[in-house]
Amino acid sequence: MKDTVRANVERMARSRYTELKQMLEERRSQLHSEVQGKMRDVRGESLGGKMSGDVLDAVESSEADIQEEIEFALIQMKSETLTKVNDALARLEHGNYGYCFECAEEIAEKRLRALPFAVRCKDCEESRENAEQRQRQLSQRRGTSSLFLDM
Repeated sequence: MKDTVRANVERMARSRYTELKQMLEERRSQLHSEVQGKMRDVRGESLGGKMSGDVLDAVESSEADIQEEIEFALIQMKSETLTKVNDALARLEHGNYGYCFECAEEIAEKRLRALPFAVRCKDCEESRENAEQRQRQLSQRRGTSSLFLDM
């Protein structure tokens, strides 16, 4: 009887592992394609603009610079997400994926589907965010009071 239960638990664990690995690998592939595509687009736009010989006025040049910065920020964000997904795959291989860094409880499957690189359960993440917000508010108050002390 114990062997049957143990076999069922192991089969469910393998099934969950396979499903999570597939989800992460699909996300990694998607992000990789998006990053590569954005980089090609940005390179093509900058080369195309330089080769066409168009002269831009100050406003057009400023708008082009802003658009380029936005594109670069998007590439950077997607690259950071790709790194997080790769880290999640490494944690999966080591057997500690899907468990909260803080309380070691299993992270809800819904949360992992929405945020596959999550390292904390919802409750621990909310606690961390609240603590960071309190710290920022405290720092702001200290900064404001130091302005008055400087006078």
